[in-house]
Amino acid sequence: MSLSDNNHIFKKEDFGDDFLWGISTSATQTEGNTKDDGKGDSIWDEFARKKNAIVNNDSPSTATNFYENYKEDIQILKNLGIPNFRFSLSWPRIIPNGIGNINQKGIDFYHNVIDYCLENEIEPFVTIYHWDLPLELEKKGGWTNREIISWFEEYVKVCINAFGQKVKNWIVLNEPSVFTGAGYFLGIHAPGKKGMNNFLPAMHHALLCQAIGFKSIKEKFSEACVGTTYSCTYVTPKTYSEKDLKATERVDALLNRAFIEPTLGLGYPIKTIPFLKHITKHFLPGDEELLKVNFDFIGLQNYTREVVAHNTYVPYINAKLVPAKKRNVDYTLMNWEIYPKSIYYLILKFSKYAGVKKIIITENGASFFDEFKHNMFDDKERIEYIKSYLHQVLLAKQNGGKVEGYFIWSLTDNFEWAEGYKQRFGLVYIDYETQKRTIKNSGYWYQEFLKKD
Repeated sequence: MSLSDNNHIFKKEDFGDDFLWGISTSATQTEGNTKDDGKGDSIWDEFARKKNAIVNNDSPSTATNFYENYKEDIQILKNLGIPNFRFSLSWPRIIPNGIGNINQKGIDFYHNVIDYCLENEIEPFVTIYHWDLPLELEKKGGWTNREIISWFEEYVKVCINAFGQKVKNWIVLNEPSVFTGAGYFLGIHAPGKKGMNNFLPAMHHALLCQAIGFKSIKEKFSEACVGTTYSCTYVTPKTYSEKDLKATERVDALLNRAFIEPTLGLGYPIKTIPFLKHITKHFLPGDEELLKVNFDFIGLQNYTREVVAHNTYVPYINAKLVPAKKRNVDYTLMNWEIYPKSIYYLILKFSKYAGVKKIIITENGASFFDEFKHNMFDDKERIEYIKSYLHQVLLAKQNGGKVEGYFIWSLTDNFEWAEGYKQRFGLVYIDYETQKRTIKNSGYWYQEFLKKD
């Protein structure tokens, strides 16, 4: 199938035979709790119990019930011709209290998922941590407690010992900037903590865990392909004034540099955002070396761009984001600007790092209003979004970008964190009362694109 975007026609084979095509989900957003299998609470179960913390007071207790419907969902992948499936393991399902006793029913569940993927010739890409910290560990300080390094190492080793013979591709952390920033600085995500005194240790400990996770996997299975993911945002200044340009540099450093550069041995970007100098009080001897990781690939996850303006009254970064609604641009239901060029610029930006070997777009997608009429979804906006972003991925690849894969977010509509079930990203629509699954037009479109001409 050929696609036309901006008068350019491109095909699947333009990306190359080895280009990875896939789709992504996460445990908390899809599985449901099913506590009768021994799963412990995560910080999101607790966060959902707080009134007004999540839109409509939704909770991840049912989600899209992947726990019961995993075969049906994986069969949808098979029918759509999608060869790679990225999903996450739930830490509290495997180790209910975060440390200590292992829940064999949880281990068995993931064996069943992995086995059914392989049976259907679908390659599993397994994310070890996708935001669902066991509640019992949060009670001990969670990511702000340096002991999490040993807790996380124990969890990784349990996962690798259980599934390492079957799983070739691993992702250590999903978007550390988001779960530390939104959860431990802004307080808008679980566990709802705020302030720099929470954010800086959480940030540093997450990056140390990222390194420990990589090394633990490689020590056991040296041939495994191991990466991690970064949430990346293309940022541009509101004006070309010196103040706006400097503000944009600071936001770029915080969103796009602060979490990858220490991993590459470049240190935290303290010169650009001086408040990061306070992170050094959380250092122990050897941390600078321990942070370094020679990842086999990095995952980039991009949804939008942000426009930045100087603002004296915003602490630490003296900058603010100008909302898409105020800029006369097209935007999604998440109020994120639709700006396909963002993924092009970010691929090229991260490709310039000498330590980045390979890039996989591990999430990209959009939430729109989905109207079901005439026995089908009017899904034109999502299809055009995917087309236009894929076009930019191809252009980046043709211009020297190290990109070698693209995964859509998400397979099914899901529990969208603080947005609850209000926002829909999936290629498969879920009726949450009946659990009936209906493939959206974008799912059919992706199926056609993945077919060989």
